[in-house]
Amino acid sequence: MQKDKILSMLGLARRAGRLSMGHAAAIGSIRSKKAKLVLVCAEISQGTKKDIEFTVNKFSPRTPVAVADIGVDEIYFACGYKAGVIAVEDENFSNKIVSLLSE
Repeated sequence: MQKDKILSMLGLARRAGRLSMGHAAAIGSIRSKKAKLVLVCAEISQGTKKDIEFTVNKFSPRTPVAVADIGVDEIYFACGYKAGVIAVEDENFSNKIVSLLSE
């Protein structure tokens, strides 16, 4: 996983307005079927992870959920917003982030 490249992609997506950051915003994005990828920080509690996975399975089962080894503080420095759950709403950004996560 290339942490710096993932964080820079998240920063670009944030500036493009293609991220829903935070638990409630991500849930709203999943329910409206806008989310193309849901990125969950490793620091997030198991209850929050289960809630996100349940919501994805119920409303948008094709949306991938990725647990990244990225901290909330690192996301804050890259995007300017402290969030442990991020929904990426752009297909190209999500494809690039998934490919970077698999490396």
